[in-house]
Amino acid sequence: MTLSLVALLLGIAPHSRAADSATDTPVAGAAIPDSAQTGGEAESIVQVANLVYAGVRSSKCFSDHFLILAEQETAISTSRRFHAVKLASERLYDYPMVIMTGEGAFELPESERQSLRRYIERGGFLLASAGCSSEEWNRSFRAEMAEIFPTHALTPLNLEHPIFHTVSDITELTANHGSPQPIEGVSISGRIGVIFSQDGLNDTRHTQGCCCCGGNEIRNAEKINVNILAYALTY
Repeated sequence: MTLSLVALLLGIAPHSRAADSATDTPVAGAAIPDSAQTGGEAESIVQVANLVYAGVRSSKCFSDHFLILAEQETAISTSRRFHAVKLASERLYDYPMVIMTGEGAFELPESERQSLRRYIERGGFLLASAGCSSEEWNRSFRAEMAEIFPTHALTPLNLEHPIFHTVSDITELTANHGSPQPIEGVSISGRIGVIFSQDGLNDTRHTQGCCCCGGNEIRNAEKINVNILAYALTY
């Protein structure tokens, strides 16, 4: 789905999008053609990917149920499941938004750091979430962001930010145990390119065989994730 069409559906002006491959250099004023869709889905279908990172790290415990809700509450047509994509793969640029989540410590190889930097700088969007509020994953992710974007720090977003008002008006964050930590973002060229929740936006209530394991997962994650998808498609 092109950004202009998404913007028309949501009533928001488009800002940017990811380039089609790691070697492409967009020409000023030239339209970037849409890539062939994974799985043969129509180009009007928005696809979101689950990252395979740090070699073989990934997660099955981030619910894709918000994609269904996005179809119900907007005119965006979405793929009903995540597609797996390796962080260092050129296929990364086929997805306007990617999910990165997990538990425990990790470290990205330099090739994946460079790939993620290019993807975000060219208009891609990363939604990162510590599975089960994993403190080890939280520390590793923060270290990677400091390495990849040394001049663009993760910054708490207040609830007045547009990302909380694209589809639903989110007036508070609710969590399993008391008040959650603020959702944070990395701003690149005037837009948020990375969203991170150290408590977790995994929405494990809508997954099978997964739980929050005592973590302070954000309970209204489903609607927040719909908002994040809409923001990723239009800014």
